[in-house]
Amino acid sequence: METELKRTSTKEIIAYLTEKFPECFSIKGPVKPLKVGIFQDLAERLEGDETVSKTRLRQALRHYTSSWRYLKSVKLGAFRVDVDGKEIAEIDEEQANYASKTLKESQEKFGNKKATDKEQQKSYKTKDGDKSSKGNKSEGSKRELSKSNKFKQVKSTKVSTPKTESAPLKPVEATTIKVGNKVRVQLGNSPMNATISEISGNDISVQLDSGMVIKTQLKNIFL
Repeated sequence: METELKRTSTKEIIAYLTEKFPECFSIKGPVKPLKVGIFQDLAERLEGDETVSKTRLRQALRHYTSSWRYLKSVKLGAFRVDVDGKEIAEIDEEQANYASKTLKESQEKFGNKKATDKEQQKSYKTKDGDKSSKGNKSEGSKRELSKSNKFKQVKSTKVSTPKTESAPLKPVEATTIKVGNKVRVQLGNSPMNATISEISGNDISVQLDSGMVIKTQLKNIFL
């Protein structure tokens, strides 16, 4: 138990993985896209290593593959690597587009949060500032809100893209699924291509084509 506690934070685990598998992981500089199903490979290589539990390992992988640095590396023509850094499969257009879309959404979310924080700080300063400058600050806030509303309108217009029909989803039976199966996972309104990486009771871990690992249940998995 004490040994497991040596690596508790995601940052520590990623640093440990970089130390153990330097040709696969990196903390600084270029990042290599990871092989689909690499969680299972890592779990086997770390069997008996009490430094990192499977739960912590899965969390660290999810954090690593969701970072902007990693998503930027998933581009057309790049290759996924295994734990030893050996190139396994080339990134196709669908995977590159998905990574680019995920990166853009994450950056926009972060940008909107920063804009909101600035608006709150500005409002706070206006309330506590000099009365003689309230008029100018009020006009400035109106201009900022106007710009913000225009930005939201433009963003809303860009997001409204026509929906395309996808192939009908077929439920899978619990007795037929196994690690390595290619499936489709229902996340929100859009099904995504994925590969089953781990099965633990009712919980099923899958790795999306972008490299991101998520946990779901059988009812959300289709052929």
